[in-house]
Amino acid sequence: MSHFDGTLSQEKQQELLEKFDPESGTRKLRGMFHWIVFAILLAFSLFQLYTGVFGVLTAQLQRTIHLGFALALIFLLFPARKKNRGKVHKVAWYDIILALISVIIGAYWPVMIDTLVLRPGTLAGLDFYVGLAAIILVLEATRRAVGLPITIIALVFIGYALFGPYMPGFIAHRGLDLERLVQTMFFTTEGILGTPLAVSSTFIFLFLLFGSFLVKTGVGQYFNDLAVAVAGRSIGGPAKVAVFSSALQGTISGSSVANVVTSGSFTIPMMKKLGYKKEFAGAVEAAASTGGQLMPPVMGAAAFLMAEFIGGGITYWDIAKAAAIPAVLYFAGIWIMTHFEAKRIGLRGLTKEEMPNRKEVLKKIYLLIPILAIVVLMMTGTSVMMAALWSIVITVLVSAIKKETRIGLIGIIEALVDGARSALGVAAATACAGIIVGVVTKTGLGLKMANGLIDLAHGYLLPTLILTMVTSLILGMGSPTTANYVITSTIAAPAIILLGVPDLSAHLFVFYFGIIADITPPVALAAFAASAISGGEPFRTGVNSSKLAIAAFIIPYMFVLSPELLMINTTWYYLIWVVFTAFIGMLIIGAGVMGFWYRKLHWIERILAIGTGLSLIYPEKISDIIGLVLFVGLLALQFIYKGGQTPKIEKDQGKNVEA
Repeated sequence: MSHFDGTLSQEKQQELLEKFDPESGTRKLRGMFHWIVFAILLAFSLFQLYTGVFGVLTAQLQRTIHLGFALALIFLLFPARKKNRGKVHKVAWYDIILALISVIIGAYWPVMIDTLVLRPGTLAGLDFYVGLAAIILVLEATRRAVGLPITIIALVFIGYALFGPYMPGFIAHRGLDLERLVQTMFFTTEGILGTPLAVSSTFIFLFLLFGSFLVKTGVGQYFNDLAVAVAGRSIGGPAKVAVFSSALQGTISGSSVANVVTSGSFTIPMMKKLGYKKEFAGAVEAAASTGGQLMPPVMGAAAFLMAEFIGGGITYWDIAKAAAIPAVLYFAGIWIMTHFEAKRIGLRGLTKEEMPNRKEVLKKIYLLIPILAIVVLMMTGTSVMMAALWSIVITVLVSAIKKETRIGLIGIIEALVDGARSALGVAAATACAGIIVGVVTKTGLGLKMANGLIDLAHGYLLPTLILTMVTSLILGMGSPTTANYVITSTIAAPAIILLGVPDLSAHLFVFYFGIIADITPPVALAAFAASAISGGEPFRTGVNSSKLAIAAFIIPYMFVLSPELLMINTTWYYLIWVVFTAFIGMLIIGAGVMGFWYRKLHWIERILAIGTGLSLIYPEKISDIIGLVLFVGLLALQFIYKGGQTPKIEKDQGKNVEA
């Protein structure tokens, strides 16, 4: 542990999570209901483990049972009104009724399967009412556990499906009646029971369970300690600790906001203490934590969905491998800009007294074995589900190495319960996203939107990319990672695929911009959560975090124009060259954006620096040569012209210096 004192208390962290992360706003149950919910959560995890080990059930059975568990638990855990979240609160009578109806929905396919398979495409008896109840309960559960944005989007799509003939222009369609809509949504695998929920009920649940077991070992705090040990003494060390820690947290976290609160409660007070402005300290953590969703192997659980959506032989490992270099470049960009900001205002790193004992930190390096194991397992061809299962076993075994990290029987049960709890929001979000996908499939909206975007861009790739970026940013605002990806890939990705962009590049493009909606004003949930910790102004924190995450606005264009960056159809020596020029480009863009390199940059130098960086990033030999020449010229100017000197270190950095 670091000697730095200033970490937010567990109570304050939970308060922030409840405020900014809907998935954390559960009731605090007592007595009988506490144990009932505990037992259902445990049963949920055991069901998922059973099907993971012995094979999943048929599609409708696996997905409806998963959905029934999730819906029932959401109504028991999440109060209808926001003001009751996080409080000791009894389960309302109407929530008990909704939970019981959820059980009926979850059991309907297993009980009626023999009858349902004999009359595909038609509804009889209770079918219509059960299907309609499923749609309504999914929407309400999503509102409670995930938030309003995705719920509103799903309602808009339902309205679009029902009132198609009255829609304007090219988006008009014949329309669906209510019975056909219900039949599609609950009695086919194109709606609620579609691919998103399929992935939630198999891969995602087991990976979330793996994450909950890792948390039980104390790996979250270890990430902070390791980050301090590696980066704490360098210039502006606390900011670099935030970047490194958030990248590590992202390997197991499925939420930008949760990542902000987990690592930011430690890093933001440390940054403020050593002299960073409140808004900048919050922005560093928000940008880095959001980038955690782009970091393999988990990628906010979206990588599993991406493999299913793209198909064509693309595996989960292909996606994780392709996302690795862009993710490293993203974090390199933030690291570079925090370094230049620290040099600009003269901030030191941590003192020896504030640092943890490196030997003690390295003694716990074994806690990273499960993360390495899951990567190795998938590299060697192990299926995703088996890799997750084996990694859970490895986590338990590794935890036993030392007493303080050991997970006993009680710890295992708690991890199973926590894993099921963390899956509730994902299950609701993917079920709700299935409604959106079902409408798009039935109405052909995806192709219509794609053609509309291409027409607006007059068929040119770059304007289409810009329009797709804007669409993804808007659609991604306020949505969790999984739902975010489903929406953007369904609505926005087809436009650039039609222009010949490889599917993987197109899907990662919209995924990136959907994710960075979390730090892009006006919504910017991750930035707002960080500002609550730092005490800074929320909107300014969002603007600063967008500036720090400029790499995320550039990198997607890079891998669309140069798929080699995703390791698609390339040679190793060309890949090294592309990464080298991209990194140099990010370096000088960072200097241009922050206005400091070895000294303060004149505004003309800043413009030249950004232009030079873009020419290095653009994947052409001529632009690379021009960029390298300009880079050398600008570097020489830094030493020839001493117009702005490095500032002196502030004498009193123990206070929050607003320098």
